[in-house]
Formats: sequence, C-alpha cells, structure tokens
Amino acid sequence: MARVANRRGRRQVERFDPSLSAVDDVEPSCSLTCVSPRAIVNRADAFQLVCQYTASDSLRKHMLAVEAAMKAYARRFGEDEETWGIVGLLHDFDYERWPDPPDHPLQGAAILTGLGYPEQVIYAIKSHADYLTDCPRRSLLDKALYACDELSGFITAVAIVRPERLAGMQASSVRKKLKQKGFAAAVNRDDIVRGAADLGIELDEHIQFVISALQTIAAELGLASPAGV
Repeated sequence: MARVANRRGRRQVERFDPSLSAVDDVEPSCSLTCVSPRAIVNRADAFQLVCQYTASDSLRKHMLAVEAAMKAYARRFGEDEETWGIVGLLHDFDYERWPDPPDHPLQGAAILTGLGYPEQVIYAIKSHADYLTDCPRRSLLDKALYACDELSGFITAVAIVRPERLAGMQASSVRKKLKQKGFAAAVNRDDIVRGAADLGIELDEHIQFVISALQTIAAELGLASPAGV
C-alpha cells in the first residue's frame, strides 16, 4: 500500500477522503467463523473478509475499483476473471487494522493462508508492497495489481472533482492532473508510470482502460454522474 516511509496504504485512504487521518477501531460485522476455509477462490467469501476487516467506506470502494480494473484486465489477457478480481478486492483488506509495514500485507497474507487461499493470490497481494523485497512482481497477475492499484485511486480522485464524475472521462484529463503536483499529492506518479511499463501497456491506453473499467461500477463507487449534469 502507501508510501510514507515507503508505504502505499494510508495514502490510498486519504485519496478518497483527505480529512481521514486515522481509522476507528470498529468491530467487524461478523466473525471469522462466517468464512469457511477453502482452496477454491470465492468472491462472496472474499467480500465478506473485506467487510469484516474494513469499516472505511472509502477504502472499501478503493478495493472495489481495483477489483473492477483487475477483472477487465483478466478478460483482456484471457485469464481467470474471478481470481484476478479477488486479488484486487483483497489487496488492502488488512490495511485498516495493520497499516504499518510489513504488517500490511503480511497479516492479511497469513489470514488468507489460514483460509486456504491459493498461493498465487497471496503472492500477488504481497508483491504489491515494494518494501517486501523478497516478493518481486513476476507474473502478469502481480504486475496487473501493481499497475491498477495507484492508478485506480488517482482516477477516483480526479472523478471526485469533476461535475460529471466518471462519465465521459478521458485519459487526457487524468494526464493533466498527473502533471499538477499539488493534486492528490500523496500519489506517487512514478508508481503509475512504472506500473504501466511493467505491464507492457502504453500509459494513455492503460489509463483509459482503467477508466472504462471503473465506469462499469460508477454507481457502486459513488461516482456516477449526478442528475442533470
């Protein structure tokens, strides 16, 4: 996740709600016993984990945004859509409780291991943290998560300040905002550029692709165009 002392998590929460500097310790809505250990990836169980460990609406929406982007890339690359989506959905599920490295994402990885999640899912989630030097991004899945993570948050920040929100957004608008260092200043622009390059996709194409993915769930993200706009 975030990068304050090389972290990527807190910045993602603040990107959705800049006034949010701390997360309340809220009891989860249901116990861990609600989720049955299994080796098969299951989206319903994954979302239940998100709800158990994440009270912040903005952080939940960030994970939903990354899920949408990952599913879109899975379709593009001919990969398993549910598995890729779940990697995006779960990549920050432990951050609210364990925001400091290396607890995030290692605490979450330990939970997922105990629940029987596949190693490729757990490894991809660990690999999105640059400070885990023993988890380099190797697979297309690993690289896609890294490429979609920061960019999804930045696109959300751009949408929030647009009257039309996500509707009609173009990559050129995002590129302009990327050049404004004072806008969503917590976002590391190098991460976004590096993510696209490692994925092997030209930056403007990558930005537009992720915009299109987020537009499919704009209402769920609270980023649908308001009536009359």
